[in-house]
Amino acid sequence: MKAMPPSPPMTLDLASLTALPTEFFERDTPTVARELLGKVLVSTSGEDVTGGRIVETEAYLGAGDPGSHAATKGMTRRNAVMYGPPGVAYVYFTYGNHHMINLVTEADGTAGAVLIRAIEPLFGVEEMLRRRAPARGADLANGPGKLAAALGIDLTDNGCALGAGRLFVYDAPPAPADAVRTTGRVGLSNGHELELRYHLAGDPHVSKGRTGPRPTNRHVPSARRTEPK
Repeated sequence: MKAMPPSPPMTLDLASLTALPTEFFERDTPTVARELLGKVLVSTSGEDVTGGRIVETEAYLGAGDPGSHAATKGMTRRNAVMYGPPGVAYVYFTYGNHHMINLVTEADGTAGAVLIRAIEPLFGVEEMLRRRAPARGADLANGPGKLAAALGIDLTDNGCALGAGRLFVYDAPPAPADAVRTTGRVGLSNGHELELRYHLAGDPHVSKGRTGPRPTNRHVPSARRTEPK
């Protein structure tokens, strides 16, 4: 029988949740990416608190990961945040119009980050609808650029420690093991075949992106895309 996703925690009381400690992120990136499923991502950007349950992530490693911003050049001005300390937001701009939210992992000095690809909206949904109009329902935050827009996140948040700026990640019941699926990553020119994408099976809020190389006929205003990158 096909595994069903965990029941949506629609009654979560934000005030009762506990922020994840830095130690949660100071581990190998694939483990963090897998265990972030079910946790709660919250933004205080703007007047209303917005956020939801994480349902899809991708792990990005350091040197040797062809899809990573740290693949070959080592530390640069753009990817410096990715080298630590852990528990920090790594936000970058891509495709000329999308921000991406990543959470830094590994020990300080080692490159690693988890891209948050999709959330189930739970808090401040009306504000998220306003920011993402005319998108509604499962399309509100089922993609990394969509969720960043819905949460009001931009380059202002890059390099901010979780809990010290506008982004917070709270503990919540873990996703059941039989609900988690692992696949290759989405939309990369290189490194898409590495099974470093994690999502909740059957969850309608998971992105619609398919594992595989980035379509060559898609116009991108800048150089080819590589993720956290």
